[in-house]
Amino acid sequence: MNKIQTDILIAGGGIAGMIAALVYAREGFKVTCVEAAPKPTKSAAQDLRSTAFLMPSIRLLDEAGILSGLQDIAAPLRLMRIVDAGGAEPLPRETVDFNADAAGEEQFGWNIPNAPLRDKLLLQIKDNQLITMIFDDVVDGLTTRMTGAIVRLKSGAQLNAHLGVAADGRHSKLRDLAGINVTTLRYGQKALVFQVEHQLSHQDVLTEVHRSGGPFTLVPLSGHDQKRSAVVWMTDGPEADRLFNLPDDRFEDAMNRRSADVAGRLSLCSKRGIWPIISQYAERLTGQRLALIGEAAHVVPPIGAQGLNMSLSDIAALRDLIANVSDRADIGEDRLLNQFQQKRWLDMRTRVQGIDALNRASMADLQPLRDIRSSLLSVLDKTPGLRRTAIKAGLGQ
Repeated sequence: MNKIQTDILIAGGGIAGMIAALVYAREGFKVTCVEAAPKPTKSAAQDLRSTAFLMPSIRLLDEAGILSGLQDIAAPLRLMRIVDAGGAEPLPRETVDFNADAAGEEQFGWNIPNAPLRDKLLLQIKDNQLITMIFDDVVDGLTTRMTGAIVRLKSGAQLNAHLGVAADGRHSKLRDLAGINVTTLRYGQKALVFQVEHQLSHQDVLTEVHRSGGPFTLVPLSGHDQKRSAVVWMTDGPEADRLFNLPDDRFEDAMNRRSADVAGRLSLCSKRGIWPIISQYAERLTGQRLALIGEAAHVVPPIGAQGLNMSLSDIAALRDLIANVSDRADIGEDRLLNQFQQKRWLDMRTRVQGIDALNRASMADLQPLRDIRSSLLSVLDKTPGLRRTAIKAGLGQ
């Protein structure tokens, strides 16, 4: 049996798992990351999604040496705009702009396409002697003791770690092996993801258009004279399936009606992807010698750019706790993991509940409910203190 000794075992080599590996290796820890997917050659056009990294996440990426070079493919997010188009016709009737300067920031963050980001992370991991990346393998067994964790892989390899980190997604095997249950909220929604070219410049503004079914979100992409954006269009499952299967010309007509003309005429310029929407949270964020991060800990609908930013908050919180431990064998001790639970639990649960409420409001189909939503948005627009509080909360301040 192949036995591997490591300081930190990370189950899951997606974006969150790879960032965690680089962050913890930066602190001098030996990290082994296990990913179920085969080793990629180039992720390029496989993933149409992009990630809006808010400034706290940008600072973490910079501190870990990850940010360098990504600015060339990133679009700044200088303003976040919410548009209510829930009237009789799909046209804007209430608009609220959120400026980052209300939270003492020059901008909210950067939008970075997932595919080149993943490629860069893989290159940095390859060049990092403290990180071992194991592809095409999965966690198959877990034994924990006061002194460490023994993780068995499907291939037969055994990893002995001071700390296990579950970053293996919403269906986390490592979380299940630790006996940690989850609560799942289902909405019957799916998200369509694609890219568009638009008539008007996006001017570095992320725009969420609310009517019914869920938000239609335009997220700026870099280059192209500010006339290209990534779109996340949330709606009920059957309608999403219908839209996904429409011919391009009919799909373009539908997306232009739904966009409320906030960016002028939209033209589809990519393939379409489709993803189910849920909220989910673990009953606790730790087990013996184990911490949960990312979607193993929490899943939220793509509203307010919270999803992966919550994951990076998990990564940063755990880093801060283990960075100054004198004996690396102690990084998984109960005392530190209890502090991680306390530090992340309330914030995580509050955000899951808040985004759940926002999503349910965005799904409103009945006109009276849409009118209430518009009135609440108007109150937010006319109350600077409330708007400032919302901005700081969104940035995690």
